[in-house]
Amino acid sequence: MTKKILIVDDDPDVRVFNSSVVEDLGYTPIEASNGVDGLNMVKKERPDLVLLDVMMPKQTGLRMYRELMDQKALKHIPVVIVSGIAKKTFLRSQKALTEFGGSEVPEPSAYLEKPVDPEVLADTIKKFLA
Repeated sequence: MTKKILIVDDDPDVRVFNSSVVEDLGYTPIEASNGVDGLNMVKKERPDLVLLDVMMPKQTGLRMYRELMDQKALKHIPVVIVSGIAKKTFLRSQKALTEFGGSEVPEPSAYLEKPVDPEVLADTIKKFLA
């Protein structure tokens, strides 16, 4: 059975790009366009890896990431943030949410800033699913 990678991004072009890289590696892409749908897909599909954008409508990747890390049954799934937001900004946001009463969460498995080179994305995916 082929491994599944969930791609959560509100930009359809980014989802197509990421799906192409995932398929070229021989994995099965599944997609969601926001954090609410993404979290539901994680619970339903149990992907082997999540590629997650930060800024999205309905529910941001910040919130989805925190929810994944807070759920014992899901926090083992590697999450690669793929975002136009700098990693430093993402980490500050997580720290701020923790200071305002949220639980502390670990850093994501990897953080890639857009635009992502397809080879860098492929190498990052292979690192976690080899």
